[in-house]
Amino acid sequence: MPEYRIPFNKPCLAGSEMLYAAKAIILGHTSGDGAFTSACHELLERELGVPRALLTTSCTHALEMSAMLLDLQPGDEVIVPSFAFVSTANAFALRGARPVFADIRADTMNLDERLIEPLIAPRTRAIVALHYAGVSCEMDRIGEVAARHGLAVIEDNAHGLFARYKSRYLGTLGALSALSFHETKNIICGEGGALLVNDERFVARAEILRDKGTNRRRFLRGEVDKYTWVDIGSSYPMSDILAGFLLAQLEKRREILGRRRAIWDYYDCHLAGWAEENGAQRPAVPPHCEQSYHMYYLVLPSSDSRQRLIEHLKQRSILSVFHYSPLHASEMGRRFGAAPDQCPVASLVGDRLLRLPFYTDLSGTEQEFVVDSIRAFRC
Repeated sequence: MPEYRIPFNKPCLAGSEMLYAAKAIILGHTSGDGAFTSACHELLERELGVPRALLTTSCTHALEMSAMLLDLQPGDEVIVPSFAFVSTANAFALRGARPVFADIRADTMNLDERLIEPLIAPRTRAIVALHYAGVSCEMDRIGEVAARHGLAVIEDNAHGLFARYKSRYLGTLGALSALSFHETKNIICGEGGALLVNDERFVARAEILRDKGTNRRRFLRGEVDKYTWVDIGSSYPMSDILAGFLLAQLEKRREILGRRRAIWDYYDCHLAGWAEENGAQRPAVPPHCEQSYHMYYLVLPSSDSRQRLIEHLKQRSILSVFHYSPLHASEMGRRFGAAPDQCPVASLVGDRLLRLPFYTDLSGTEQEFVVDSIRAFRC
């Protein structure tokens, strides 16, 4: 892959990452659930106000744990947005459940809450709300539909850590929530995630599933005199080396969010006129939502104009990228019975959305160059 003057993403250090990672090695506990893991759990639980936070090796694994906690069986159905990463559907398909793909809103790119109810069937068990770009889905409406039909709500909050919906943190609004700390996210540790457990009925079993199906956590707390195999499960804890890196990032969350907000605001202000002149759509943030400033994107008038803009920026050594290919139109989506035309907004957005370079250390000079390069392009 060629090197770019301005890459799409660049992992950034915020403070004590290297010190904490080294300290984990010096302390002699580099596997999961060491001192740094505990510190991350405590910080997330305190700041978000959730009953239990559990670090995992990825957001994908947190979603898989959600599927296990719901005891999904073959033939069950889970409603998921078509415009999503494959893990959002795969986690439930692995349990034998059938993902039912819902279209998205044309403004926020989130699950269209108005389209959920017609998709509910006798075997529907859950609704997955992915907060695209760290802007909340309409969670009141989704929660009302779920409650009326006895369904669980799972938040795919890979983009939205510390964002809010009507003053409530994303990740605290569903029974379960998955976070991502992948290198492309706001708060990172290379590869990692977390499961937030908001329904206390799931707390004890979540600990067991995460620890290979054993009651080891109860043993470590002195609640049993030995631990043994008591349930299904897998090995999901994050290495304490990565947890040390993550803790340093979490400690600097306000500074990181502030820097990313400045980047987002600059793009939005300086591209407003160009977008209007060229028929491009900018991100929409409803007034009752406080976003996480995870990304900045444009929806171009056509797939051709998107590709031409990608090439235009590439010639200037700027890497811009598209995002999800709609799941309903994929090979696996068709195997689950999805029709090619069932999510028209997701299809349109999948062909036209373009993400601009966005990382915490993006300098003002670099961002000015990106904006000037875009302004020189005509759709």
